[in-house]
Amino acid sequence: MDLRKLKTLIDLVSESGISELEVTEGEGKVRIVKNAPPVYVQPSASYAPQYAQPAPAQGGEAPAAAAAAGAPATPAPVVPQGHVVTSPMVGTFYLAPSPGAEPFVQVGDTVKEGQTICIIEAMKLLNEIESDKAGVVKEILVDNGQAVEYGQPLFVVG
Repeated sequence: MDLRKLKTLIDLVSESGISELEVTEGEGKVRIVKNAPPVYVQPSASYAPQYAQPAPAQGGEAPAAAAAAGAPATPAPVVPQGHVVTSPMVGTFYLAPSPGAEPFVQVGDTVKEGQTICIIEAMKLLNEIESDKAGVVKEILVDNGQAVEYGQPLFVVG
């Protein structure tokens, strides 16, 4: 199966309501599974995120008991304020169209819906990522050249 057909199938799955697609062509078989993007919960009274904690293993110490025993507490991650633009794929994140070029956007820039804000390189293909909301770029959450995962927050637009 050629790369263009594979990309078309990936786009079909990501843009549709289906969560899984399996295609058999000759001796080759491709299975594409869409995972739900991460959900950020913003509490109204405080800025600390709320995450479900897995149950401690048998004989293990609960996180609260570990903190009470003098173990250092890990700081809670900060939940971004505004609309979060997430990565639609796994790849390498780039802020500019080429090395040494001006970045597509910087913190403080106003963006329109559909405006290219970065590039993600995946399988030697450069994919332009567009803003899915108009507003001002409040924060860039990824460093240039960093590997990103599907659903990873890239920008905060407010």
